[in-house]
Amino acid sequence: MRNIKDNMNIGYIDDAILMLNTYAKEDSLKHLISILEALKLDLYNESLSAELTNTWRNLGVYQGTVLTYVPYFYTLISDDIFGDNLKK
Repeated sequence: MRNIKDNMNIGYIDDAILMLNTYAKEDSLKHLISILEALKLDLYNESLSAELTNTWRNLGVYQGTVLTYVPYFYTLISDDIFGDNLKK
């Protein structure tokens, strides 16, 4: 896992929320958006960051939707989104 505290930025989170609310209408993304809204109020909350990462992991095909509208999303989570560093 990476340290992402330097990447937490209210502007990025605001833009992510706006883009997802505007263009991604899937119900599967509502929980992700609500976590982003909570993180906006408490940028360095480790529990919310972990929840954001876990929610990301469970999005399945909707990960592509998120990356389409928020291409920098991977900088907001502590996970290796492409699985390049998974231990075997």
